[in-house]
Amino acid sequence: MEHISQLATNVRENSAYPDILVISGLFLPKEAVIGEYLYNRCLQDPERIIVLAASCAGDEKFDRDQQFPIYRWPNFQDWLGDFLANLCKPLINLVSSFVLAIKLYFRYHYRYIEWGHGYDFPSLLLLSYLLPIQFFIYLHGNDIRNGLGNPVWRSLFKLTLKRATGIVCNSSFTRDYLRSTFRLQTPTHVIHPAMRPEKFGIATNYNNLEDLRMQVRQTYNIPETAVVILSVGRLVKQKSFERVIENLPLLLTIGVDVHYILCGEGPCQSELQTLAQRLRVDQRVHFAGYVTEGELASYYAACDIFAMLTVNDAKARFIEGFGLAYLEASYFGKPVIASRAGSVIEVIHHEENGILVNPKSGYEVFQAFKRLCQDQQLREQLGHKGKELARRKTLHRMLYQEN
Repeated sequence: MEHISQLATNVRENSAYPDILVISGLFLPKEAVIGEYLYNRCLQDPERIIVLAASCAGDEKFDRDQQFPIYRWPNFQDWLGDFLANLCKPLINLVSSFVLAIKLYFRYHYRYIEWGHGYDFPSLLLLSYLLPIQFFIYLHGNDIRNGLGNPVWRSLFKLTLKRATGIVCNSSFTRDYLRSTFRLQTPTHVIHPAMRPEKFGIATNYNNLEDLRMQVRQTYNIPETAVVILSVGRLVKQKSFERVIENLPLLLTIGVDVHYILCGEGPCQSELQTLAQRLRVDQRVHFAGYVTEGELASYYAACDIFAMLTVNDAKARFIEGFGLAYLEASYFGKPVIASRAGSVIEVIHHEENGILVNPKSGYEVFQAFKRLCQDQQLREQLGHKGKELARRKTLHRMLYQEN
């Protein structure tokens, strides 16, 4: 990491002519979907990239290992304390990104800014007036909703989008939601997140997945012959984890030895635990809690089916622009049962790498679980296709083909 006081130092030789400044309040090594998305983008064109991001734990070592220069603004937690720092975080991000972006311009004379999300956008709007640059803004779903209730904020956000050279959405669902919210002539591109196996620490150790599979199953006393269903995500109502739990007694009734593992934390955990106890499947529902990215490979390896029956509600505060967990499960060769809605249909292709259902139809959901639990050949067929699809990616340099 290079601090504000080091802006006069020499540019690294391997980044001698960078012309794109990527700015984000969320960036690795902090675990965040947006940060992972942007990091994968930077790896595509490291010779062109400069990164400006918020500080986070472990960033100094991470930054030294990268092929592109990274600058960080402080989070001021040591000065303000956790509560005040979190309260002031939007203002800190806005002011710090604005000031440092100007300083970095006089050092690098970059031509483009890629703003990593819809948050803190007023900084970008001001920069677009002050600097001779073009900019792209990335949108992921929930960030579109940020501040829409405030008429002034909404107007400023729309102005920012209109001034952009291009808008990048992580899914067609996000793009369609954007279009239904604003009428814009700005070119809009859909670039799905890419899968990076290195985040799981398996880039060169793919062969030990069988050992990882056995370790997780032994931890939860799950027989090797049992069918394991996995979900990964925050335990919130919109994820519909209760739908999976409700199907366990039915699967047991038809003779399927089934277990269910949930990786994640959230406000619905106690409610889900109570449901499992009431249905007498609490010995088969395993709450793993928060699982780091490095440990997730073990859980993907341990499962036979990945399931997430998310319900998107445009009227609610929750919008899932792209379900990265579906892509990760496919990468590990696991068939997916998911909702036939939102961005999921861009990741999971019905009868190719998974089965899409109406999450509110108990019959459809049960039939999907029954088919995959009883048909190992089908699981392997869908999983094999999932691996193939998960390796596809779109290059961000296509944004500059017309510039």
